[in-house]
Amino acid sequence: MEVTSAVALTASERLLVAADQVFYAEGIHNVPVDRVIAEAGVTRATFYRHFPGKEDLVVAYLKRRDEQIRAAAAREADDSAGPRDLLAAFVQGIIDDTCRPGFRGCPFINAAAEYPDPEHPVRIVIAEHRRWFHGALVDLATALQHPDPQGAADGLAMLRDGAMVAGYLNDADQLGKRLTSAMNDILS
Repeated sequence: MEVTSAVALTASERLLVAADQVFYAEGIHNVPVDRVIAEAGVTRATFYRHFPGKEDLVVAYLKRRDEQIRAAAAREADDSAGPRDLLAAFVQGIIDDTCRPGFRGCPFINAAAEYPDPEHPVRIVIAEHRRWFHGALVDLATALQHPDPQGAADGLAMLRDGAMVAGYLNDADQLGKRLTSAMNDILS
């Protein structure tokens, strides 16, 4: 696997792109740091200049994913015609994600399975991402005038988590109809 456009990226960025690719495809604990270094085309000294250790790279990888998701959510919110349109985009985003080649589930759920200690820095990043995500769902449910925005957000988050797992393990093509129906049930 080669990191594309490696010339235009800094060494740190190349390491993050390589980590994202191999950690997501193969699992974090399955990939030694030497593999990430080789994929990024940097030296071991360069790696350690940017990241004190593998765990620091894992934290940076998940923070990068979080930033990408937040930016995509902000773009969707800016582009939507209102809360119903935003909900439709949210559902479509899940469907598109689960149907893409190489889909292996949610990178945050995958990482949480590999790091069981809730006090570990990796789990802290995951918890921060989930707090933000839940808050965004509360805001959406509130905008949709749901009588219990917290409960609706809990249900939507659970559905999204289940959809990520189902999309990886089951037939992703059936996921869209079921997900749309379940979300409409929660929000009605």
